[in-house]
Amino acid sequence: MAESKMAPRQIKVSDLKAGLRFDKPVYVEGDNLLVPENIEIKQKDIDRLTKWGISHVTTEGKPMKELPSANKNAFLQQAFSAPGRQEVMLAYGGLAGELQQVFTAVQNKELVKSVDVDDLVDRLLKLLNERQSEVVELILYGLQGESGFIENALNCAVLATLVGQNLNMVQHKLLQLASGALLHDVGMLRIPASVRSKQGELTPDEIQAIRAHPVYSYRIITREMKFAEEIGVAALQHQERWDGAGYPRQISGTNIIPAARIIAVADAFEAMVSKRPYRNSMIGYTAMRTILSDNARRFDPDIIKVFIRTMGIYPMGSVVLLNNASIGRVVDVNNAAPLRPRVKIMIDPNGREHPKDGGEIIDLALDKNLFIARAVDPKELAENNKGS
Repeated sequence: MAESKMAPRQIKVSDLKAGLRFDKPVYVEGDNLLVPENIEIKQKDIDRLTKWGISHVTTEGKPMKELPSANKNAFLQQAFSAPGRQEVMLAYGGLAGELQQVFTAVQNKELVKSVDVDDLVDRLLKLLNERQSEVVELILYGLQGESGFIENALNCAVLATLVGQNLNMVQHKLLQLASGALLHDVGMLRIPASVRSKQGELTPDEIQAIRAHPVYSYRIITREMKFAEEIGVAALQHQERWDGAGYPRQISGTNIIPAARIIAVADAFEAMVSKRPYRNSMIGYTAMRTILSDNARRFDPDIIKVFIRTMGIYPMGSVVLLNNASIGRVVDVNNAAPLRPRVKIMIDPNGREHPKDGGEIIDLALDKNLFIARAVDPKELAENNKGS
């Protein structure tokens, strides 16, 4: 009891090394996040701290052991070589290209027909229904590209749709939800790029400009694209918070329409697992734990329950280390036992690779001797390998 109340310990920046990870988040100057739990500190993080004259960081965690270096290349080859991924990446990339054309037209204040967006949504949902696991893996691994604004829109539409399906939404409501999620941030295109992609601290005027984007989204969706009011309201309210601390109108609870509540959770999760200019991405497990710890502040607790049921504590596609030192990929979530999904083995306990994704599938709900020791992030390991 007393130990949990102890103050975070300080670590000298001069003692940090690239690749170091902790089992709790690491902070700078109190509550500014440097890296989440289980995410490696990079050399550029250390260089930035040194440049800023910061001498210490704080954490309540302890350093974590590394994966055996001999396994890293094999690990990555297996993690990113599931059958069909290239095909799905091409399809997703094609949709991203079309959405880019839509957003460019919006930015230039050109006419965008709702039917063009409807067609894009139809094909995105068809891809999701046919290849759900590969699409979710793309979201978690960030393999679909680096033009974050476009991918955020697609990813958010996918995640919101999965939740809507789990809520048994009728088809026309599901399509409205997907469209609202796809267009929720379209108003950002009416804000100067220098503001929306700024890496440093925003000025009060810049913050005010950002906070106006849901209103711009609503106007673009309903007045320019001529979509239904509910789709526009979903975008208008997606930054409102369950406790009333959001924007633009500070409404709360069930005054926020269900579609906006779903988009809020999907958007937050997507932001955590995607690359952003100002911080590292989180792996799915860490992002899910962050969503779980919300305590009815930002999100509807019932929507969070459905989101967890939809994605799992270890979302489908997550790469995990088992207690017997084998490495596998989550291929199916277990609604009854979220910590015990089905896992396809990529590297066995002896370090042997399974080529062509040919490893056995272990149902952790049935094999009580095995459990997940921790989740691991292939992107972080990939970056380490580039520098080795």
